[in-house]
Amino acid sequence: MGTTILSDLGTEIVIPICALVGIVFSLFQWYLVSQVKLSLEKPAAGDKNGFTEALIEEEEGINDHTVVQKCAEIQTAISEGATSFLFTEYQYVGIFMVIFAGLIFVFLGSVEGFSTSSQVCTYDATKMCKPALMTAVFSTVSFVLGAITSVISGFLGMKIATYANARTTLEARKGVGKAFIVAFRSGAVMGFLLAANGLLVLYITINLFKIYYGDDWEGLFESITGYGLGGSSMALFGRVGGGIYTKAADVGADLVGKVERNIPEDDPRNPAVIADNVGDNVGDIAGMGSDLFGSYAESSCAALVVASISSFGSTHDFTAMMYPLIVSSVGIIVCLITTLFATDFFEVKTVKQIEPALKNQLIISTVLMTIGIALVSWVALPSSFTIFNFGTQKVVKNWQLFLCVCVGLWAGLIIGFITEYYTSNAYSPVQDVADSCRTGAATNVIFGLALGYKSVIIPIFAIAVSIFVSFTFAAMYGVAVAALGMLSTIATGLAIDAYGPISDNAGGIAEMAGMSHRIRERTDALDAAGNTTAAIGKGFAIGSAALVSLALFGAFVSRAEITTVDVLTPKVFIGLLVGAMLPYWFSAMTMKSVGKAALKMVEEVRRQFNEIPGLMEGTAKPDYATCVKISTDASIKEMIPPGALVMLTPLIVGIFFGVETLSGVLAGSLVSGVQIAISASNTGGAWDNAKKYIEAGVSEHAKTLGPKGSDAHKAAVIGDTVGDPLKDTSGPSLNILIKLMAVESLVFAPFFAAHGGLLFKLF
Repeated sequence: MGTTILSDLGTEIVIPICALVGIVFSLFQWYLVSQVKLSLEKPAAGDKNGFTEALIEEEEGINDHTVVQKCAEIQTAISEGATSFLFTEYQYVGIFMVIFAGLIFVFLGSVEGFSTSSQVCTYDATKMCKPALMTAVFSTVSFVLGAITSVISGFLGMKIATYANARTTLEARKGVGKAFIVAFRSGAVMGFLLAANGLLVLYITINLFKIYYGDDWEGLFESITGYGLGGSSMALFGRVGGGIYTKAADVGADLVGKVERNIPEDDPRNPAVIADNVGDNVGDIAGMGSDLFGSYAESSCAALVVASISSFGSTHDFTAMMYPLIVSSVGIIVCLITTLFATDFFEVKTVKQIEPALKNQLIISTVLMTIGIALVSWVALPSSFTIFNFGTQKVVKNWQLFLCVCVGLWAGLIIGFITEYYTSNAYSPVQDVADSCRTGAATNVIFGLALGYKSVIIPIFAIAVSIFVSFTFAAMYGVAVAALGMLSTIATGLAIDAYGPISDNAGGIAEMAGMSHRIRERTDALDAAGNTTAAIGKGFAIGSAALVSLALFGAFVSRAEITTVDVLTPKVFIGLLVGAMLPYWFSAMTMKSVGKAALKMVEEVRRQFNEIPGLMEGTAKPDYATCVKISTDASIKEMIPPGALVMLTPLIVGIFFGVETLSGVLAGSLVSGVQIAISASNTGGAWDNAKKYIEAGVSEHAKTLGPKGSDAHKAAVIGDTVGDPLKDTSGPSLNILIKLMAVESLVFAPFFAAHGGLLFKLF
């Protein structure tokens, strides 16, 4: 079949070095952000970077250093709130992790009755593989490693974001360009740390497991799937818990503050304002970090599982086997070069340059990555090889695999730009939604829902085309590497994504610290661009989730030894129906959770406005801590039922109804989940930007709808409030639902194949 140009030794050097370069680069970016000082110590004589540069612009007419002190105090309050919430969340999640790790061990160990003797390999009856008990042990270990890496990814992201928010505010005094660079660099710290850590931990785990497994690559990569399960299960709780927290605070702050009391967003008199800013960090940063890490881990695991039973595995070609990891390694280097375009090669000087700078990041990274993938496919793959295709081996050429990765990469870019078109207030869809606010909140809601449904069309075609092309060329392995292609520029995607909440927080701090209107305008401009990029990030996450879960579904069907999934058999069809219903059940749970938590928040904010004398006049301070506690308690309590629904469904269906019904459930949840996730995220994003369009009042059209406090603006705020749980809780969590159920089914497939379908066995 031919050999690879890159030697095994070369592979063992390239992957860790690229990961370490990513980590070093992120630390360097963090060092640059840390040069913006939050303290007021006088510098040594002649120090240009100290006090003189930290002075507020003379034209602002403020020469009062209390502003810097206020920013530092607010930042500390936000950081402490976010840290305490995540610690509380991780305590509960830690208990779950231990219980679920025990379940993995017991279920997989019992496949062969906890036997320690070697067993016949699943895919090659002529060979002997390691005992099922050891696969159970190693799957449990990789699950715990994936879970810990996911938690660390989310926590580090939150820490970086809370470190950078006030620094972005202070830099906004010198101009919008300086503030943009601080916010973007901080996002890059998170992006590169997460991408590099995920790659490094997975690579080290594979090499350590190889010491025991030796030539049994089938068992080795089957046990590695636990890594993806660990990553995604933590991401589920991070996304749902963080989403409920942030939206309960946001809805409470908006409804009472903006609509009832007519005070600006992030006004320090609003008791829910700190909780709202904390929420941006625990939901949009920590939750999103864990989510994208989960996608990355799962797409790698799906590709490795299929490759291990293809010619790469049977010939023990280590370099070709590591192809998915080499693609990710090159992705880190490509993203590093791309980041320099935003921070060093081109400088953002005006508000109008912000959004193009962020969009160019996507385009540059995609173009450079295409070249990178071509190079990797040439040096790391034999010219011809075979790929496992449901019982047969399909002959594939290296250029075909290159096209599979590229089709995923470019589909991601298309989904990103379509999402931007439907959620950015620079284009007609959002402007139409804003215009509908003239006649009240009802028409705004109708237009917003219609926009969300319509925005599903092109992304679904993009996903469908990429699935067809990649499957035609390289079966399920093609789909897995297409998902990896979409995620290969994850460092840049995360940098752009994390930039949004950091800018949002910066605006909140500027308002609370009483900074001038001009500075608030600059942070608002950063935030508006960040809103659109956050929507693009969600589009990427959902698109990649669809491809990842299909690849995992293919690996599950192969591992569970199902020859065909026949929709006409009742076992499969009932699974399809139930699976398609699950995203609705899950969305109902998360939406209602936000509603219940927001109800408590609204009551508390109203109580404080009514009972604390001098609060509206600004002479008394609100009780921020109570609002933070309401959000924390509600989200911890409410994240458990949706999490249990997702984690228990594959177990219950697999044990009682068997692998055929479970395959129907996975297909059904994938098909309906993707549609709901895209429409929910885009509807919420459009309502949010329609509100910002009216508030900014830049165009003549926007001026006719405004100013803040007008009836049209109030209708837009209501639309934004309805959209909050859609875009930040239900929508983003659904992509974890479809991935997590698929990867969990794959991990437990040996048990379900051996002992599942208890109910059907009775009849």
